[in-house]
Amino acid sequence: MNDRGHPAPHKDYAGAKLGMWLFLYTEVLLFGGLFVLYAVYLQRYPQEFAAAAGQLNLVLGAANTVILLTGSLLVALSVSAIRHGSARLAQGFLWGGVVSGVLFLFNKYVEWSTEISHGIYPGSPILEQRAQGEIVFFGLYYITLGLHGLHVLIGAVILAVAAVMTARGSIQQDEFVVLENSGLYWHLVDLVWIFIFPLYYLLL
Repeated sequence: MNDRGHPAPHKDYAGAKLGMWLFLYTEVLLFGGLFVLYAVYLQRYPQEFAAAAGQLNLVLGAANTVILLTGSLLVALSVSAIRHGSARLAQGFLWGGVVSGVLFLFNKYVEWSTEISHGIYPGSPILEQRAQGEIVFFGLYYITLGLHGLHVLIGAVILAVAAVMTARGSIQQDEFVVLENSGLYWHLVDLVWIFIFPLYYLLL
């Protein structure tokens, strides 16, 4: 019952969670396909892939790994906070997650700007002079990480929306499925990066 004595509208929380899991499954298929493609070409050009990976900025890649892991921790803490009735604390953790996404994208901007300035980008005359395996590596690199970066941006926006909804009372202790689903999306973004980092930055 709501404040006016009328029955409260039914909210299908189980359906909302199932819908999110199905959506995440399609995302896993998307990135999984890219990883399979990477594995196929890695088997064909192992030395060229290793040479190309050695040109990436390992420090920024490692920093972004720490940033995303921290962001996932903050998002998980936000769910725990709202469960315990602390909306203000949940908001703080969510904004922390947003900041982690912004920092990740900033680092990626710095990294890509440096690589592009050195002529390392698909279709560049400098890259076209290199071995075919290196050309394929950087093609997959920009596609995969570009797509992941887009997901980070979307995830940060979703977390910001969840923070605003929490501030307005739309997300509460007994009604936080939106926050849970937002967290699931962010954790997927983090999980995908956990695969990307060793495949592209730690290949020896």
